[in-house]
Amino acid sequence: MMFPSFQTNRHSPRHAAAALSGFALSAMMLALSLHAEDRAVKQRVAPVYPEIAKRMGITGVVEIQAVVAPDGKVTAVKTVSGNHMLASAAEDAVQRWKFVPADSQSTVNVDLNFTLNH
Repeated sequence: MMFPSFQTNRHSPRHAAAALSGFALSAMMLALSLHAEDRAVKQRVAPVYPEIAKRMGITGVVEIQAVVAPDGKVTAVKTVSGNHMLASAAEDAVQRWKFVPADSQSTVNVDLNFTLNH
């Protein structure tokens, strides 16, 4: 069983946990920890664990930097760190996230943790 989790970072020590719902993923459980001050996540999209990475037992954290427009849409993503076999899935998921609207554009770092449980 795999457990991708993700968190947003924004130079804040605050921690809030929330469970994702609405995903009928048979072998996937998702956990979320937020570290955001200004841009709360309105809608999350779970990453799809790449099949080849699962078979190879590849796990780890992928850090994604997302540029968020004032309307809350993600306009750009890039991998800051993490395994390249997991990076594309992480970028694809975060690109589809929606954030709460704000007065200006912001940059948010999101950590997605891909883990396998046997």
